[in-house]
Amino acid sequence: MSTSGGAVVVAMARRAERTIVQTLREHGATSADRAVPLSVGRPGGRAALRRLTRCDAVRPNGERYWLDERAWEAMRDGRRVRAVFALIVVAAVVIGLVAFGATRAGAQTPALRPDQAAFRALYEELVETNTTLSQGSCTLASERMAARLLAAGYPAADVRILTPADRPRDGNLAAVLRGSDRSAEPLLLLAHIDVVEANPADWTRDPFTLVEEDGYFYARGASDDKAQASVWVDTLVRLKSAGFRPRRDIKLALTCGEETADTWNGVEWLLREHPDALQAGFALNEGAGGQLDAEGNRVALNVQAGEKLYQDYTLELTNPGGHSARPRKDNAIAAMSRSLAALGDYDFALELNPVTRAYFAAVAETSPQYAADLRALTANDTPDAAAAARLSAANPIWNATMRTTCIPTLINGGHAPNAQPQRVTANVNCRIFPGHTIEETQAEIARVLNNPAIAISPLGAADPTSPPPTLSPAILDPIRQIAGRMWPGVPVVPTMAVGATDGRFTNKAGIPTYGVTGMFGDPDGGGAHGLNERIRVRSLYEGRDFLFDLVKAYASAP
Repeated sequence: MSTSGGAVVVAMARRAERTIVQTLREHGATSADRAVPLSVGRPGGRAALRRLTRCDAVRPNGERYWLDERAWEAMRDGRRVRAVFALIVVAAVVIGLVAFGATRAGAQTPALRPDQAAFRALYEELVETNTTLSQGSCTLASERMAARLLAAGYPAADVRILTPADRPRDGNLAAVLRGSDRSAEPLLLLAHIDVVEANPADWTRDPFTLVEEDGYFYARGASDDKAQASVWVDTLVRLKSAGFRPRRDIKLALTCGEETADTWNGVEWLLREHPDALQAGFALNEGAGGQLDAEGNRVALNVQAGEKLYQDYTLELTNPGGHSARPRKDNAIAAMSRSLAALGDYDFALELNPVTRAYFAAVAETSPQYAADLRALTANDTPDAAAAARLSAANPIWNATMRTTCIPTLINGGHAPNAQPQRVTANVNCRIFPGHTIEETQAEIARVLNNPAIAISPLGAADPTSPPPTLSPAILDPIRQIAGRMWPGVPVVPTMAVGATDGRFTNKAGIPTYGVTGMFGDPDGGGAHGLNERIRVRSLYEGRDFLFDLVKAYASAP
């Protein structure tokens, strides 16, 4: 086993021990009379329990167990002493190596492979091209990526910049690598190149300059979504340079307007004006990556199929108002607040679909402390309500994955400090579970608010809805095979996006669209849409290799 492989095994073992200790603490099992049953499940958990009992950190009491805090601390102290001694030995070796190599000019971190260096330059160029709605240009970014495809040998007829006449900065790049079988349905590689606004004054680093620091790339769009967009262009360049001839066409679409779809959306426009650029048997898109734990260990590789429907509703309540010295019982702010509080406390109906059911079943194998509830949730056709309540309290993402959610996000009311409010408005943001309509959700909101004086109206144009695409063996098997080779033991987990991607447009158009990147992200989301957006350097290069192999597998499949 390599040193890095050994480190991963040790980290997983320590994590399993900590999980057992935390479980016992949560149940108050810190003495023999408070011992509780333990269900550790996987072999790693059973091995961790054996280590803990050998050191008396966890003590059995019949079929139950309890935590001896003093013995647990002694066990950890002993490891610290051994670790310090090992560090002293390692430091001595490092000092010797540094002294030996001090006179050698090449004593530095190994350089990138030539293909990685070329990719990094492409990625840097795309990231540093400002594509915000306010000041940027997707057209310029598309032109720069098109130049790289043309330089790799693509015919000009197969590389197009498609730009609406009334939005000259919102250009989209469409390209194709021709396949050998004209009857085979194409594969579409989809990514958006527009980014969320970023105020340089708020950032630690310039958001429009790619910075590599402490194992991360920092910049606006470093992750969302210029990482995958760069990989798609790089993949087509590499395939062309290698003389690879796919069985089916490989189409590329780098689009604008995903982050500001209420203003304009490139995928929606292409489907209407240039449907040939997107038409395919299936598409790969953003929407799911790999999960890391707090220590940087890989937990799962997610594959997204389907997403919730985004919808805002405007709530408005009016009354005559009046002087604040003559208060009314139907004060508009108070009345709106009571109704919004009721909505905030309300849980929409619990439900699962095939994708979310598979997701929770897979998570049960990687979350021993919640395994019993996760299995109870999916054991029967009707989800276990008590288990769902505990899981919802434990993890907001789990709650959002099993129901529609609607929350107040904005409120405005009143016109003077000494007057009763005449008008109060609020915005309620909903993420609607697949299979439910905007009208149906509005009716349920009205029922929960329980105030007929509150007017409710949907805000903006309705997004398209469609059932989640099927995760067939033809889709999942290549992902599992490549992931198993690159990250042995890391499970592949189907997911439903609780946010929104351009896949809502392509799925509705009959193009099954799957979110898969192979890029593992930190638990905090890596600053996407926020300050100091980042992606791990390792994750970007690994995702590049994963997606390259995946595209070749899909493009060659019968």
